[in-house]
Amino acid sequence: MRYDLVIFDNDGVLVDSEPLSNTLLAAYLTELGHPTSYEESLRDYMGAAMHRVHDLVQERTGQRLPDDFDEVFHGRVFAAFERELEPVAGAVDILEKLTADGVPYCVASSGSHERIRVGHRKTGLDRWFEDGRIFSSQDVGRGKPAPDLFLYAAERMGVPPKRCVVVEDSPLGVQAANAAGMDVFGYTAMTPAAKLTGAPQLLSDLGELADLLV
Repeated sequence: MRYDLVIFDNDGVLVDSEPLSNTLLAAYLTELGHPTSYEESLRDYMGAAMHRVHDLVQERTGQRLPDDFDEVFHGRVFAAFERELEPVAGAVDILEKLTADGVPYCVASSGSHERIRVGHRKTGLDRWFEDGRIFSSQDVGRGKPAPDLFLYAAERMGVPPKRCVVVEDSPLGVQAANAAGMDVFGYTAMTPAAKLTGAPQLLSDLGELADLLV
């Protein structure tokens, strides 16, 4: 085995949440007077922690988002998750294989712990992720593209960064993995390969991951 730890991004890699959440984010920002298309939301915020939304809006407009922005947005997202969220195709199969092969893995997500757990519970992935395998940008000072989250996950799992590989579908996440000194596989099911140029290895199906790990 080439690696001692596989670190998964969550949204878009394990749960198919990016279309739902970015549709809702674009609509909510537009509703608040900050016109945003779905494509712009993906470009600017996919893979990022919520503070990036606040920072970019203030930087671009000089206006602050409402104090209850995160609470309202997450309420809408969680309701959509309960109605529509599904696991990414192949996620269950690769988690079963890693478990059977005794390969350590975890999730390191820009999303909150609550968001991760709501998504995992709805999709049935919670059976694969006890608390010790879940890491959120809430746990560190800076979210992706800073390396802090991935370094924190590796430290908590007891694995040196150079022995870790990250599975990511966002440019911000790929930047973070590179900054952490980890190998990174870019997942292109939703993100064009041209936007993941920082990932030396690309995969379009999670079923390809098993062969890339050996």
